[in-house]
Order: sequence, then C-alpha cells, then structure tokens
Amino acid sequence: MRAVLSKAPGGPESLVVEEVMDPTPGPGEVVIEVKAVGVNYPDALIIADKYQFKPERPFAPGAEVAGVVDAVGEGVKGVFRGDRVVAVPGWGGMVERLKVKADSLIPIPDGMDYETAAAFIMTYGTSYYALKDRANLQPGETLLVLGAAGGVGAAAVELGKAMGARVVAAASTNDKVEFALELGADNGLIYPSGPMDKAAQKALSGEFKLSTGRDGADVVFDGVGGDYAEPALRAMDWNGRYLVVGFPAGIPSLPLNLTLLKSVSVVGVFWGAAIARDPAAHAANMAELMQLYSEGRIKPRVSRTFPLERAHEAIQALSDRTAVGKIVVKVED
Repeated sequence: MRAVLSKAPGGPESLVVEEVMDPTPGPGEVVIEVKAVGVNYPDALIIADKYQFKPERPFAPGAEVAGVVDAVGEGVKGVFRGDRVVAVPGWGGMVERLKVKADSLIPIPDGMDYETAAAFIMTYGTSYYALKDRANLQPGETLLVLGAAGGVGAAAVELGKAMGARVVAAASTNDKVEFALELGADNGLIYPSGPMDKAAQKALSGEFKLSTGRDGADVVFDGVGGDYAEPALRAMDWNGRYLVVGFPAGIPSLPLNLTLLKSVSVVGVFWGAAIARDPAAHAANMAELMQLYSEGRIKPRVSRTFPLERAHEAIQALSDRTAVGKIVVKVED
C-alpha cells in the first residue's frame, strides 16, 4: 500500500510517498481502508519533532481518518467489515490502510460523507472540550475567537453559537472574517499579520474591547498565540477564562498581573490527553457533537482537498495559515 512517510525531522517538503506492507489486525484490532484524512496543525509539528509526541520513524502523519472497516481481528465485537467509521490515531493516518483498536472507532452517521467525517472529530472535539469542559461557556456570555477561520477556530465559532454565546470572530484577512460571519459569528474584526510592537498590541486590545462590548470577553479561545495573546487577555471581563489552544504565531509570555487584576483564569486545552484520561467523557461529547450535526447546527467546511501524493502540499497550506476551514487529503485506490 502507499504511505506518506516522515523519515527525518523537517517540513512538509521532507515527506515521501512509498510502498509499505499492508497491516494485519491483531486481537481487538481492525484495519480501515482509508478514504479521507483530515489535515491539522499538529501534522506540521509532529514531522518537525516539535509536537508533544515523537513517534519512531519512519511514520505517517495524519491524526484523523475516515474510511471503511476492511478486516476485523480476533475478539472484536460489534464492528463488522464494511462499517463506515472515523478513527483518531494521532498519527499514521496518511496511508491507504490503517490498523487501529476497534474500541476507538466512531461510526459515521448516515448522510455524512468521508471528507466531512475526516474533518469533524479533531476540530469539533477540541473546541467542544475547550468551551464546554474547560471554560464552562454559558448562554449569553461573550466569546472571542482568535484564528476564527481555521479548523478549530471555525468549529469554536459554530459551537459558541450553538451553546448560546455571543461570538466575536477575529482573523487576519477580510475574507477570513467574512467566512466566520457566515458561520454565525455576531461580530468580527481583522487583526494585523506578523509581529507587533507594544503600541500595536495596545491598539489591538482596544479593538478587541470595542468588538466584545463594554465589559470585554467572558471567554477567549486562542488558537493563535504570539503577539495576539496579551491584547486579548487585556480585553477580558472579570472572571474571564482564557483558553490556551495552540501557537502557530509563537508561544506567548503573558503578564500574570493581569490575571490577578481581572480574576481571569488561564486554562490549558490538551484534548488528546483528555481523551486518554477520561474516555467516557469523550464518548459523551462525541455523542452530543453528532447530535448537533444531525440537527444542522454544526458542519465542517472543507475548503480544499489534495490527493495522497500531494499530502505535503496540504500540510504546507495549513502551515502557511492560508487555509479557510478544513483541508482534507483524499485517498484513492
């Protein structure tokens, strides 16, 4: 079978496509015929050895896949050949066939295609865990989303509205802000691209405050980091919750005196570890997300697809922060 492999640390250009042995399921395992792979920011980090996990090489990137069960191992119950499923292996997904634990599979609902399914779990799972379990977002509160047109940001916009919040979407271009407004954001603003000095950060904080209202944001969903973090923190309301989700613009240094003055909580969001620690809570969240999807209240927007041979281009497009919505790699036989 074909596989996209990382053989040495590097950028997307370091990936190669090679033929490897087909997997065989062991006890409690299944093999999925992969149809689509969601592309996420950790894919760029993991091939560069900058992620929390460092798999033994060679390995394939690809944290979430959608496909069809092709083979079932000994002792597997309730999963059958031909079932349409989603899996979130963390890495290894950019292959034609993937071996995973049977009890980790999530059925794909009727009416959901493979590209949508591959774009669903990580972004909505992360954002729902952040907003529901870490921030306890309440109806009527104000949510400021940084990076509102990316995968997790767009999901946060939709989920914030579904949870009854007033959502302010912030992104780097007018097109991205317009996209977030189409997703349901109540207000939006364009922030500067690139590094900012203190004066520019102060001005941006004023824009955040103007957009979120007199009292500021109750919850900040920060999937960007860098120089955008402190302005967002300064624009928060009393007892606000600042969600640390990702750092494509760099890891920020926050002035902790602001958290004291505003009684703000800075809250880490590590969805992958949360799944391992509390599988039951994860399963409950997935059921709630699937219900929201079936009601038409959330839906991934897949903006671009790439074939397996061009997976490196898909990851590069995400790394360049030019993507709007989700990017998916399609696996064709």
